[in-house]
Amino acid sequence: MDFSTKKLRSSSKYLFSFFMIFFIGCCKSNAQSTQNATIDPSEVRTMKSIFQQWNMPVDWELCTSDSDSQSSDSDFIFDRDIAESAISCDCSFNNNTLCHITRLKVFTMNIQGVILKELLDLPYLTFLKLDRNFFSGPLPAFVGNMSRLRFLSIANNLFSGPIPKEVGNLKELYMLYIDSSGLGGEIPETFAKLENLQTVWASDIALTGKIPDFIGNNWRKLTELRFQGNHFEGPIPSSFANLTSLSTLRIGDIYNGSSSSLDFLRNLKKLNELVLRNVLLTGDLPSFITKFQSLQKLDLSFNNLTGQVPSALFNMSNLKYLFLGNNNLSGTFPSQKSDTLENIDLSYNFLSGDLPSWINSGIQLNLVANNFTSNSSNIRLLQGLECLQRSFPCNRDTPRYASFSIKCGGPQMIADGIMFEAEDRALGTATFNVSSGQKWGVSNVGWFADRQNQQFVKDSDVVVNNTSTPWLYQNSRLSPGSLRYYGLGLENGSYTVHLLFAETSFQDQSTHTWQSLVRRVFDVYIQGTRHLRDFDISKAAGGVEIAVTKSFTVNVTDNHLEIHLFWAGKGTCCVPEHGYYGPSISAINVVPNFKPTVGGMLRNKPKDKSHTTLVVGIAMPVAVMALVLIFAVVYVMRIKEDDDEEVLLGIGSRPNTFSYSELKAATQDFSPSNKLGEGGFGPVFKGTLSDGRVVAVKQLSIASHQGNDQFVTEIATISAVQHRNLVTLHGCCIEGNRRLLVYEYLENKSLDRALFGIHSGYLAPEYAMRGHLTEKADVFSFGVVALEVLSGIPNTDSNLGGDRIYVLEWAWTLHENNQILSVMDPKLVEFDENEALRVVGVALLCTQASPKMRPSMSRVVAMLAGDIEVSSVTSKPGYLTDWDFKDTIGTFMIADTLTPFAASTHNNINNSISKNDNTITVTGAEPMLSPINVTDFEQGR
Repeated sequence: MDFSTKKLRSSSKYLFSFFMIFFIGCCKSNAQSTQNATIDPSEVRTMKSIFQQWNMPVDWELCTSDSDSQSSDSDFIFDRDIAESAISCDCSFNNNTLCHITRLKVFTMNIQGVILKELLDLPYLTFLKLDRNFFSGPLPAFVGNMSRLRFLSIANNLFSGPIPKEVGNLKELYMLYIDSSGLGGEIPETFAKLENLQTVWASDIALTGKIPDFIGNNWRKLTELRFQGNHFEGPIPSSFANLTSLSTLRIGDIYNGSSSSLDFLRNLKKLNELVLRNVLLTGDLPSFITKFQSLQKLDLSFNNLTGQVPSALFNMSNLKYLFLGNNNLSGTFPSQKSDTLENIDLSYNFLSGDLPSWINSGIQLNLVANNFTSNSSNIRLLQGLECLQRSFPCNRDTPRYASFSIKCGGPQMIADGIMFEAEDRALGTATFNVSSGQKWGVSNVGWFADRQNQQFVKDSDVVVNNTSTPWLYQNSRLSPGSLRYYGLGLENGSYTVHLLFAETSFQDQSTHTWQSLVRRVFDVYIQGTRHLRDFDISKAAGGVEIAVTKSFTVNVTDNHLEIHLFWAGKGTCCVPEHGYYGPSISAINVVPNFKPTVGGMLRNKPKDKSHTTLVVGIAMPVAVMALVLIFAVVYVMRIKEDDDEEVLLGIGSRPNTFSYSELKAATQDFSPSNKLGEGGFGPVFKGTLSDGRVVAVKQLSIASHQGNDQFVTEIATISAVQHRNLVTLHGCCIEGNRRLLVYEYLENKSLDRALFGIHSGYLAPEYAMRGHLTEKADVFSFGVVALEVLSGIPNTDSNLGGDRIYVLEWAWTLHENNQILSVMDPKLVEFDENEALRVVGVALLCTQASPKMRPSMSRVVAMLAGDIEVSSVTSKPGYLTDWDFKDTIGTFMIADTLTPFAASTHNNINNSISKNDNTITVTGAEPMLSPINVTDFEQGR
């Protein structure tokens, strides 16, 4: 634990002690009316035990009284985010002589631990507030036995697993806060019994399935409901029409399932905040919304609403925020607007006509990507709008530029020889801006909910690591919703887009404080295609205050480029304070992957006429000869590079590419000191790219058997697969017979080192035979790992002797003899035989010879989870039966079914094969490693 954490905890304890003293003082004034009432001794012991286990002070004697007034100062302490900890009692028992603890607040104390069962020994507890801590583990089911609970808040913690169904037994509950708590899964059906709920905050947790109908049917007392950043499926239940007491409704980010209409809103006339953002809404925008006179904030953006915008919507007496962007609305602007409506987003619709006279500089108004004409009388008040209409007409078909660089949220500056133009104009809730040369533009939409100070730029004096230009990251552009950058008038062609990020707002997770639980999560789209989903800057960089660059290759076809950073509701909302979320970016650099014909071309310098004729006469022949030689070398190299480039350009989704020299420099010429390990696919080296990124570079040992087209196509396929538990494939290198993969670098190294402290690469047969790298190769590897986990032995270990040297062969032998459970690690004294058989069966399926016979990973997961039956396996894979090793002559052969591999490999082997320590060394060829060791294999064994 570092000094800052210790200091934070120390101050928390002092503050806690202060409140205890304060409460004691309060209780002295109450003592006369309660005749010196005492707290139940068993509850005193319970609290001391809880505080000791949570590493909190225990030097308290009394607590505040709930019996005299429910609207006293103690309510203010409990209900507001001002006190770190507090205890409240009801002293009305036994003629005001006995007190029971009724309310417990442990807030912002950075408690590391679990919810303790001792809480059940506080049977009168009605209020439990444990948010903003570092609690972990599952939410225990016994919470459902705390039957008197009316208020439960566990937000901003590190819990895991589903919500226990037993929580549905808390029938008195009227406030529930579980946002950003780490929980997930479907809302239990038992929650239908929570008919007294008034407030539910459940955003930024992995809630799945459909939003239950019982919410609308049973939770009719609801006044506030927040479901944002979940994994719900549509539609929004029509039963929500029954929630007539709602004043705040926030639902966001439904991607799957059926669409929803707005009919269920018809009777929800008490709404003052309505957010239904990105939830598959369809149909016309209904006029009955204009009758909701309490409405102050309306956000229906990123849906599929059609029709015209009701003019009365602009004249509602209390409406301040109107966000209808990214729909299919049409028509014209109304001629009048109320004075209160000052934040309007209608971008990315199909509005047209003239702009109204009420437009002025004091209004936040975003009309990007509509069909307004440049001759509109008031368009001059929205400078640059003509460039950002649907056709992006500025310099269309007459490009002027082939690159641009933007210092997002900051002044102009130079970094790494690149001039980053200033983008430091004040943006707001609904604004746009176009640079003076109409080279680029920016558009921003959204408000930071629950935040008083709407801050759209982050200024920091921290020194960002992992970069030679830390000053570039001291300003960042922030957005609460949707932030777009545009390249205008670009020459068509292929470009590389570099997006520069660094998280400078939050604490590092290593501090293990509630502030470190913060997560900034957003998506990145380029040219309308999502390239990053649930992108977390600090996670990608390996920590806070560390620079990270994400690079993408994209095509410009209509002379404009769009980069879109989109908040999809995920990530924490209220750390370190309310309204902290959404995209952040430090800089953008866009460069062409071709030789431009516009913008930035170098001019020829005038020749120096002072040279004498003699010098010219001598120099010219030498220069001509040198040029001929240079052109010859360049021509040969160019043919080779063009071939590789043609292959890369020929596929639909081109992967990021690196030159061999770039990777050679990054790894210090593949220095042994940078070697991370070696597997079946080849050695892996740690490297640092020129932009500061630390990567893992894998040299493919046997890739020469595969054609360029197939190799690059498969790389593109694999690079499209992204998951938080999988390392990211940054790109590849293909130059001649050199093929390398560039991965995200992980400090924790590989799985095999965690399991055994050694390295066995798990090479699939199709890669060993033909160099085919597919997703099914990873399925094969998974099967081998599963067998290793079950057996407790590595893939290959000559020290084991007998049949156990090769775990795959041993497992198949046991399977054929109906003794498969003998594969289990003898250290496993107890295990579920059915589950073990299920895992073994899946492992044998995954290690089939043909990729087509292996299941997909989604099917593997379903079989392991028991959702589907494990398919039967009937025959031993060919690679176990077809290898033929002749120990006496020191050569190996392969059966007829594998002759293509034998033939293709023979040309690279100089008839020199030696056997030593159960390995095969091939002279004159790259080493070939296999998941099975072919030593001692005989035909038909």
